[in-house]
Amino acid sequence: MNRQYDFSISSTQYIADDGQLIKPLPNTVNHDLLLEAYQNMVLIRAFDQKAVALQRTGKLGTYPSSLGQEAIGIAIGLAMRSDDVFVPYYRDHATQYLRGVSLTEILQYWGGDERGSDYQHCKEDMPVCVPIATQFCHAAGIASAFKIRGEKRASVVTGGDGSTSKGDFLESLNLSGVWQLPMVMAINNNQWAISTRREVQSHGETLAQKAISAGIPGVQVDGNDFVSLYDAMLTALNRAHSGKGPTLIEAVSYRLSDHTTADDATRYRSNEELKKGWDLEPVKRLRDYLHHQHLWDSDKETQLQQQVKQQVDKTVEEYLNIKPEPPSAMFNHLFEVLPVPLQQQYQEVCLLGGAGGQHRE
Repeated sequence: MNRQYDFSISSTQYIADDGQLIKPLPNTVNHDLLLEAYQNMVLIRAFDQKAVALQRTGKLGTYPSSLGQEAIGIAIGLAMRSDDVFVPYYRDHATQYLRGVSLTEILQYWGGDERGSDYQHCKEDMPVCVPIATQFCHAAGIASAFKIRGEKRASVVTGGDGSTSKGDFLESLNLSGVWQLPMVMAINNNQWAISTRREVQSHGETLAQKAISAGIPGVQVDGNDFVSLYDAMLTALNRAHSGKGPTLIEAVSYRLSDHTTADDATRYRSNEELKKGWDLEPVKRLRDYLHHQHLWDSDKETQLQQQVKQQVDKTVEEYLNIKPEPPSAMFNHLFEVLPVPLQQQYQEVCLLGGAGGQHRE
């Protein structure tokens, strides 16, 4: 038997690098939504810059910047329904904020305080996942529960381009197709997995084409174009909510920052490449579009920047005023009954730890 199979991957962009429309906006997007998206993108960028500054001054732990990823995070956060479950990786501050995680809680987590993961306003969302790709297994499990219960909800999971090279991702992808799970997998292809280039990770022309092997839809969008990803997310979520199964979305972006504050990207990345990345960045692109449509001007920008600064400053003040937990807290919440080998260590830490550390040095 000789048969031939044809597959293709679509690639979508609505707003060009210079802020001009390439084609009419989809029906899912209006100008009020774009203004809301832009204002949130500006907030998250300002928050991100402050978080890096806190780390550099010893007031925050290692921190993964979301610089250049703002459109992806905001699009996912605005597209999701409140009863969906978000399963984030470590660069998802924007989506978490829109889901109800406070900026203070985000700082608290990256400051080493696990109470920052006890979200007060989105209890069913998962905490940040730092191990690469394990979050896809969690999302598949959550989506399975929705399907078994007959609930019309979806799990949304994110990961970097490097995560698609891991077994946890591939196994979850295959399972989602076999069981037709209500699940959306959004890949932030920012071109770098720490210091490993995207081209070194996969010989495939796109990452979205990995969906073909699982028999599910796979689409590629411009991850620096809010409109493209928002529309793709709504389509994928509608599929999941209506029982039609999962979708894999590859959002092509560029990581403008170091991998984390523990990394130095100048050791493996040229200035010329970084400059090209800045030419594509999402915040300026959407602002240029709003200017072209006469929806934004310099006075509104000045007012927004002032509001954002006040909100971020207040967030930092709240974070720095949180009394740290004692070191013995590291033993809490792991076991119902502390195993015998850990009991002595617990007592020693209690004797040495006192009231705990401080955010300030």
